[in-house]
Amino acid sequence: MKNQLRIIGGEWKRRTLPFASIDGLRPTPDRVRETLFNWLMWDIQNAQVLDLCSGSGALGFEALSRGAAHVIMIEPNPAQARFLKDNIQLLKAENCQLLNITAQQALNKLTDSFDVVFLDPPYSLDLWQELAEQADPLIKPNAYIYVEADRDLSQLKLPQSWQQLKQTKAGLVRAGLFQKIS
Repeated sequence: MKNQLRIIGGEWKRRTLPFASIDGLRPTPDRVRETLFNWLMWDIQNAQVLDLCSGSGALGFEALSRGAAHVIMIEPNPAQARFLKDNIQLLKAENCQLLNITAQQALNKLTDSFDVVFLDPPYSLDLWQELAEQADPLIKPNAYIYVEADRDLSQLKLPQSWQQLKQTKAGLVRAGLFQKIS
């Protein structure tokens, strides 16, 4: 049996998409995703979005479904990258770009700047601080950064210029919305 995620809102509402069965791969829970996109309701439209650790693609596909102008998904696992590529084709999401490399490699190559960034790395790798510092120059002033972790967000050592606006908790998942203050 394949793993599946369900898109919650927007153009592809209720569509289900398969993803690989990989250790540590956990889509953002529906309840947390619903909260996140309620927070971003007015800011996701026409946004340039970077999904740093795409995994199942739940956040990136949800952003596209709700009107993001362009999403760059980063997924280093070849098996999961194939699922993402197939889902991009299935949805005919021409405004979605997939990079099958690590987030660190992608951040070294990218020159775009972003309105919304999703920072949701595999918990066991403890990459929040490293990826946040590397991504920070690509994040526009006043842009939004969604951070998801398995610990209190104050422990993550995020950039000083990221001001926390909101937070939520669902089971072990801690999530917050930050804004980059120029």
